[in-house]
Amino acid sequence: MRKLIIAVILGCITLQATAQDIWKEIDQNPRRSASNYMAYPEPTKPLTPAPKGKKPFYISHYGRHGSRFIINHRDYDYPYFTLLLADSLGKLNEKGKEILRRMALLRDDARDRLGELTPLGAQQHRDIARRMYQRFPEVFKGDVCVDAKSTVVIRCILSMENALQELVSLNPKLRITHDASEHDMYYMNFRDPKLRKKILPKVSQDIYNEFCLRHVDPKRPVESLFNDTTYSNNCVNLERLNYYIFKVVSIAQNTEMRDKIDFYDLYNTDELYVNWRKDNVYWYLTYGPSPQNGGTQPFTQRNLLRKMIEEADSCIALPRPGATLRFGHETMVMPLTCLLGLNGYDIQVEDVEQLEDKGWVNYRIFPMGANIQFIFYRKNPKDQDVLIKVLLNEEEATLPIATDCAPYYHWNDFRQHFLQKLDNYKD
Repeated sequence: MRKLIIAVILGCITLQATAQDIWKEIDQNPRRSASNYMAYPEPTKPLTPAPKGKKPFYISHYGRHGSRFIINHRDYDYPYFTLLLADSLGKLNEKGKEILRRMALLRDDARDRLGELTPLGAQQHRDIARRMYQRFPEVFKGDVCVDAKSTVVIRCILSMENALQELVSLNPKLRITHDASEHDMYYMNFRDPKLRKKILPKVSQDIYNEFCLRHVDPKRPVESLFNDTTYSNNCVNLERLNYYIFKVVSIAQNTEMRDKIDFYDLYNTDELYVNWRKDNVYWYLTYGPSPQNGGTQPFTQRNLLRKMIEEADSCIALPRPGATLRFGHETMVMPLTCLLGLNGYDIQVEDVEQLEDKGWVNYRIFPMGANIQFIFYRKNPKDQDVLIKVLLNEEEATLPIATDCAPYYHWNDFRQHFLQKLDNYKD
């Protein structure tokens, strides 16, 4: 009984520490509060050496495009024109005028570039490709093939081209093929109409709305921009203004203005954390393995995973296969991460208040440039015991299957487990 009590206490301490850790992470780097707008963080942990005699020979990859501009002009226009009107009426204080100035600069910087890849986004994919080459040089040795596919969205195409340019600059002998066609969208960017209808059912919408009511958008940051509280309370939708300003605050880190304009002096850590929690819950309830919508959204990526397995089987049969690279969106990377159960991200959480306590932290999954890499190892082409290692954002990840050589897994075990999982799914 005493051991049980101690275990329960330790469990509670662990849960509490997890939430505190996320708050501390945001406090240390406010840009983490941006969720899917977070700029790609470079990996920091060293890789575990391969088992004796095993060498990398093939890479299968799916990555999100790099940093981009905001997609919808409304995200700039609403806060800009709200503050511009208040300024014309003499209702902004000096802080408000300064935020309006910064907003105007960012809005002008994004003019006619909505949704486009930024220079930082291009550099991210060059850096990811370079590290891939340097970490696994055996894969890219000589005149091996690198086959790349992109969705038909220009920011994804440019992300692909920047990665390929970096690879060919490192090894001009590479035989590169690349394409972006509707022909491949059935797995590169599959839009399942049945699952799409279930993405946010009423029960999930109610849970999210109730969560937002319990954790109201902080008004202090936007209230602090006005010199007339009667005007700000009666003539401004403060919650909506906060929503849009926070989006602009979050996206700014992805542009060339990131070192010239910083909005984080507007928010304290508690306020950033509240804004982030809402995004975290929303993404879980929509694209995650949320039990509230049946836990089936990760299966939107069933075609992609099956394709990756099929192509890997074909490449394993080759003496020198090279790499297969794919470039798409966070709405593929997140559900694929959940479908694979990487780092426990297939977790089912009934109480969304406990999400981060259970380890669900969205910015660890899908920052700009997010990627999943399968690295394949063997001793030689005749070696039947192929091993794989999975990297999430270039860091070693766990899989929900047994292994005797973690963080490496036997390909046959992986293949059997996930083909069975895909076969068992009924749409």
